[in-house]
Amino acid sequence: METLHGDEAVGAASELPVSACSRRLEDFSPDVLQRIADAPTVVWRGPRESIAAAGATASVSADGPDRFETVRETATALFESLTGDVPRPARPRLFGGFAFHDGARSGTTWDGFPDAWFVLPCVQVTAHDGARWLTVTAETPDIATERLDDWQERLAGATDHDRSGPPGIIDERRTPSREDWREQIEAALSDIRAARLRKAVLAQSLSVDLAGPVSVPDTLARLDGTYPDCYRFAFTPGDEAGTFFGATPETLVSLTDRTVRTGALAGSTGRGDTRNEDEWLAEELLDSDKDNHEHDLVVEAIREQLDPVAERVTAGERSIRKLATVQHLETPIRAALDGDRHVLELVEALHPTPAVGGLPPDAALETIKSTEAFDRGWYAAPVGWIDADGDGTFAVAIRSALARDRTATLFAGAGIVADSDPDREWDEVQLKYRPMLDELE
Repeated sequence: METLHGDEAVGAASELPVSACSRRLEDFSPDVLQRIADAPTVVWRGPRESIAAAGATASVSADGPDRFETVRETATALFESLTGDVPRPARPRLFGGFAFHDGARSGTTWDGFPDAWFVLPCVQVTAHDGARWLTVTAETPDIATERLDDWQERLAGATDHDRSGPPGIIDERRTPSREDWREQIEAALSDIRAARLRKAVLAQSLSVDLAGPVSVPDTLARLDGTYPDCYRFAFTPGDEAGTFFGATPETLVSLTDRTVRTGALAGSTGRGDTRNEDEWLAEELLDSDKDNHEHDLVVEAIREQLDPVAERVTAGERSIRKLATVQHLETPIRAALDGDRHVLELVEALHPTPAVGGLPPDAALETIKSTEAFDRGWYAAPVGWIDADGDGTFAVAIRSALARDRTATLFAGAGIVADSDPDREWDEVQLKYRPMLDELE
């Protein structure tokens, strides 16, 4: 494996030969590769495709404020060295993500997760619109062909396992406490009243001790059934890093050619116990001045961030996005770009959206850094993939958790605006823990 990092990454990538080849597969279980492969491993499941990948022909890591540019330049050079005729659905991709903040990690929670990390897998299994593909990469065409035969044989010979249930939780620790949370919200509200802030998104972490280890394949299978319209993901950069996984409803950006798809997802309420109660809660959310104000800020900011690179930006109709435990206000946003752009240019421009950061962005980030008593790591940051055309899809890594051995750390946040109530925001965060808690309890 070639690891590319920092200032030498572009030069090293341009000198690294990579060959790819692929083959159609018959029916197979999507869990098989995850169960038989060693780290690094990646799972990415979206509305039209499901991908599992393992191993590393090359990996890219970067730290600091230039991490987006470093990964973009290295990825471009790496793909320029790629040879092999592979159908588009099966194309090799770089999978990975970024930390929410640049800079040194605090504590040990996120050991093994750099500010930016992407991997070009040795083996990639893709299910796309009913077709299944096996794709491999290697240093030479001969090695790639040999690897393709080997992995097809290994996948065909592997058997699926009986699914295990959630491991069970034996202890919980919340950061911050409810009392400290109230103080944090009041401090943010004071800054909003003084016009230093328009919005700040403050998050919490929930650390849990488990009765047993987390089975990532089984957890993702349950998330597939409960959250089929979300992006389900899992990243394991190394044996000691643990696995960051989740089911996020929020698209940061998807780029195909010059067409951008993104959206605003802000403003939340719970689900009702009955259909009438559920509809009442949805109507209350649609009529909420506080939630619509919070949502308007996100729509406005995304449009402003896309305007400099777009010929046209169009916002769709605001609606309710219903998930298993929560409902959100959602506005789809589309843009036609004014020229060729790399998806990471858009990722850098859009991260963090006001839905996970705040406004003004710099003031909100300073508030988050000075207020939150834990390291966000990759929580609420961009995760996704890049292809050789510079296209790709990135989601915002919310509704997520980091599992390592018999512990897991869950993350969730709430948008604070002028008329936020600390107790209501606390309750909203507890709702947002549910997708991960339900898979662990």
